[in-house]
Amino acid sequence: MEPDVDLNPDTDDLPLRANTNHILVRHYVLDLTVHFERKVISGSVVLFLEPCCGVRTKAEDGTGPGDGAGSTEAGGSQDGFVSRSRDVDSIEDGTKGLKKSMTRMDKMFGAREREGDEFQAVSGVGSQTAAETKTIHSSHLWETNSDGDFTLVLDCCDLDVSKVEEVDITSVSAMSSLPSEVRCEKSGVSSVNPQAAFFQKLISLPSSRWKQRHQLFLLCSRAPGAQDGSALHFQRDRWSLQVRKKGATSPQEFPRAVRICYETRPTGGSVRWTKDQDNRVCVYTAGSPINNRALFPCQEPPVAMSTWQATVRAPSECVVLMSGEEQAVPIEDRNTRFSVWNYYVTMPMPASTFTLAVGHWCQVTAEIPPALERGVRDRTDCGKTAKPEAGSAEWTEAELVSGLGSSSGAVVKGSSLQTCRDQTTCSDSTFSYASFENEGLSVTDYSGMVDDGVSCSHGDYPCRFTEQLARSQRVIPHRVFGPVSLLQKAQMGVLKLLPRCLAAAHAVLGVHPFPRLDVLIVPAGFSSLGMASPHIIFLSQSVLHAGSPDSGENGLSLCGSRMCHEIAHSWFGLVIGARDWTEEWISEGFATYLEDIIWAQAQQLSLQETAEQSDLKALLRWRRLSDELQNSEEELQILRPNMENTGQVSESGSSTVKHALNPDKTFMQVHYLKGYFLLRFLASQVGEQQFIDFFRLFVKKYHGQLILSQDFLRMLLIIFPDMERKGLTLSAIYADWLDQPGIPKWLYERSAVWSQARLVEEVKAEVVKWILLSQSHQGKGRKRKRIEPKVNYKELTSEQLVMLLELLLEESELSVAAMLALQRTYNLQNHDAEVRHRWCELVVKHAHNQAYGDVEHFLVHDQAMGVYLYGELMVHEDPEQQALARRCLSLVQEDMDQSARTVVEEMVL
Repeated sequence: MEPDVDLNPDTDDLPLRANTNHILVRHYVLDLTVHFERKVISGSVVLFLEPCCGVRTKAEDGTGPGDGAGSTEAGGSQDGFVSRSRDVDSIEDGTKGLKKSMTRMDKMFGAREREGDEFQAVSGVGSQTAAETKTIHSSHLWETNSDGDFTLVLDCCDLDVSKVEEVDITSVSAMSSLPSEVRCEKSGVSSVNPQAAFFQKLISLPSSRWKQRHQLFLLCSRAPGAQDGSALHFQRDRWSLQVRKKGATSPQEFPRAVRICYETRPTGGSVRWTKDQDNRVCVYTAGSPINNRALFPCQEPPVAMSTWQATVRAPSECVVLMSGEEQAVPIEDRNTRFSVWNYYVTMPMPASTFTLAVGHWCQVTAEIPPALERGVRDRTDCGKTAKPEAGSAEWTEAELVSGLGSSSGAVVKGSSLQTCRDQTTCSDSTFSYASFENEGLSVTDYSGMVDDGVSCSHGDYPCRFTEQLARSQRVIPHRVFGPVSLLQKAQMGVLKLLPRCLAAAHAVLGVHPFPRLDVLIVPAGFSSLGMASPHIIFLSQSVLHAGSPDSGENGLSLCGSRMCHEIAHSWFGLVIGARDWTEEWISEGFATYLEDIIWAQAQQLSLQETAEQSDLKALLRWRRLSDELQNSEEELQILRPNMENTGQVSESGSSTVKHALNPDKTFMQVHYLKGYFLLRFLASQVGEQQFIDFFRLFVKKYHGQLILSQDFLRMLLIIFPDMERKGLTLSAIYADWLDQPGIPKWLYERSAVWSQARLVEEVKAEVVKWILLSQSHQGKGRKRKRIEPKVNYKELTSEQLVMLLELLLEESELSVAAMLALQRTYNLQNHDAEVRHRWCELVVKHAHNQAYGDVEHFLVHDQAMGVYLYGELMVHEDPEQQALARRCLSLVQEDMDQSARTVVEEMVL
């Protein structure tokens, strides 16, 4: 194990310490309790582990991601299933069935009350930092008699670990009824290791029995600790948790199930404790560069694909949203103030995709009740829970062993979640379903494209791509949540557009990879416009409907395009992921390219309208990219920073993510924009429709897998051989687009064409009018005002307004009269955040102090976009502007995302 060193977050890379070439987590069972008063999440995670028989240290060029994901087909062979039952206890006596519930700690560890006290005592050292002590939380004898013992290394940061123990899964009598035939070869299972044999039976169950398998995972997770020295030795350093068992000298001898008891820290990098827009406490996973290692000890490298199930206990008035395949029905936790929520996934995914959000949110409905519109809020009733009916929350052992319930897409039975009891118009179903059969939404159907026999290449799990029902499900069940104060805006924008965007995405890309979707309007401090995770999307309040209800589709453009971007991630970023985290363009470039196509489909634009809108957006992105590349370090401009070493790891499987801890990289968009332009370039070579058809083929082949750039590019070159005959080889594409900074020649040439597009020419004509107006007011002093000639200004779309303001930003001077007329003509303060951002830049540049209120409002309410506006306020050395920057920072800094706060404080303080 390499020594733990203090990394410089400004320059160094993020370590991925997990030894995934030696051993893999196949399934996680989390049991968590949310404590708002202490700002911690406590509980346990049980890891079900499978040793690897070989070592992979290099990317296997020419192989599919399933082949290259590890010698044990990490993620490829993993099936998964989960049960919908609640509060199932471990089985100690096969004749007695399931025990009645005890307290959660008693369930996990038996009735050993003193261990609960020990947990509290150990977790009290949460304020200790890595700088104060190199070894954080070590069990006794870590350094003693450890020669030759195998070490399990997990990615872990900002967690207080109190105990690590082996779980005795052989004590679960239900396991003994599983079939005896076992696939033992690859994992070194022998008859002298009954734990391994039991585990191999469990993971060998076919995906058709996913319910039984997940129920058995749950039973095993509640089993007692192994009696023959159950406490494992462990050590925490800054980035990892290391675990040993005395005498276990190889991965094959290491326990198959390990329970880790821990508590998060209030300042952990993966978890954000903050307040929502109604000033109510909430917590959500931040999707930060360190992903989920500050939420639970895990294997962060993407190749460690696993399934999971989680029980989350939270205050009864709260809503718990999580990455899970079915709608969770909250259950009252006996006589406590808490409710219990259960989620699961059956598709293996990287641990970094796990997402959790807990808060006092309400569901957005088709009609917002007048009581809420008037602001009359019953604060204590958000999150109505269902009491479990007798027997409904528990399965008998006989039912488990019989393999009840093959894979089904049915929604959980029982009382549906009703959020905010005063929303009297809530329907019985909490999901929104939409049919477009009667709405006249024209949808291009690509399902008739050539079928070349490509079928699923991933391992065995319940796959929606093979379900006939999923193929025709244009709009998956969906819900929208947010704070009460934003329900109407979310209704007018998100809820209105979401069905259209989902149907459009299905028309473009085919089967929705996930069976349902929740959308959450996250707190103002969220650092980006959106974040997609399995089954859930976080949206910034900045994308919500702009302006008044009668502002029409123009006020929905940012909201619609951003939702299309996040929905596109279901295909590129989630169901198909990058095998090397440095290849972010595989996720973000694809989503940026697809957002335009899906949003045009959702708007029912003609081919000409689609092309014109696409060219205007391309020019705006070109300007943004060109500006970014002029003002950033060259090493941050490369889409494939590891170049020929992309995908390579050490002997153990550990690696680093280049530049991941550099706060400047957090706010760069080069992987979005340059990746988008690479895809536009490739589309220009083969034809746009043919390129989209190819996307569908690619998804069909690679869904459920991890890829590198060459997997996409090689398949493209095979399908379109003319490209190579024109000199577009793999090495040429690498050289021009992926492995060097700067801008390829094609992009320079193409930008000149976009700058003469019709929508752009319209904007240029308007710019001339505004420049003439400004010049007519300059140098007048106090002379008698002349009568102004009436000018007819053309109505512009949101994207055209952004272009107009950007072009006016290039003017060295604009008169006060022109600024006032500009604001009045377009009602700029009521447009979407992209327009308002450019308006604020214009206000700052020309020191238009009459609109400083617009700047302050933007910096407070649009934190996802305002970071560099602080820099503009400081750089002019205008005392009034600098005071404005400091005032805004003081208002929001406590709730800001940590990366944003770091960057802004460097500018301002």
